[in-house]
Amino acid sequence: MYQPLDCDLHDLLEIACLYRYLVKVELVDGGGFEARALTTHTSAEKEEFFVLEVEDGPCSVRMDRLLAITPLEAGARFGRVELAGKVCAV
Repeated sequence: MYQPLDCDLHDLLEIACLYRYLVKVELVDGGGFEARALTTHTSAEKEEFFVLEVEDGPCSVRMDRLLAITPLEAGARFGRVELAGKVCAV
């Protein structure tokens, strides 16, 4: 079952999207890639997604599959952020 991401961390994803940061994405399964942050999206089932631009076009990663993101832009407003296991306490 999907657990919503902590609101403070969600805000950092929104900042990455606002500034269209190039980010290093680390996944909980050990995978990872670099992509440009585009937006976030909530599905009809209330699952949240981080939408990124990769070489082949946009891709969506469910937020609970994110281990961490690191902005690769000089002067970014935040550094590496660990996301895994940090859920909203609603």
